[in-house]
Amino acid sequence: MSPFTAILLAAAGLLFLGSLLLWNGPGVSTVARGFPRSQRAAWLTLGIAALWTLYHVTRLGPSDFGEYRVAIFVAFAAVAALSFRYAPDFLAVRGACALALLTAWVLLSATYGHYEALTLVFKALLYVVVLLALYLAVAPFRLRDFVQWLFARGTRARGLGGALTMLGVVLVAAAFTVRT
Repeated sequence: MSPFTAILLAAAGLLFLGSLLLWNGPGVSTVARGFPRSQRAAWLTLGIAALWTLYHVTRLGPSDFGEYRVAIFVAFAAVAALSFRYAPDFLAVRGACALALLTAWVLLSATYGHYEALTLVFKALLYVVVLLALYLAVAPFRLRDFVQWLFARGTRARGLGGALTMLGVVLVAAAFTVRT
């Protein structure tokens, strides 16, 4: 993936999320409040993250314990499957965190070696996402608390939506400053 594409994809995600929060319709609040404990969201987010991780396990080289890839594959697949049975609480949040980490890895890899000023803003944003994903993976109930706080007043959601939209616009500008 080119740096231009990576930054534009992240900008599109921010613009989409920001516009949803700016609109702040009744469905947005309902979906956001239900997400942390949603079984459907858990199957979707953790399922995609598990498949993506298992794909990477099949491509491990010798320096990455590739000779044990079958054992790693079976162990990880078992842990992912058993998590739905033995750790179902806030599984959607943990799956979203895993997806955020995997996506950040791809996006950071795409911009490796590019040090333009706005590209560094993009990388800093990705590192904030990584830190947030690690924090929420450990304490997923904090996302529930944040969503409750965010939608307690409509101005909070719209303010966050405006900030995310502006950040998306900055990233669109960043995409056009990258030299390929």
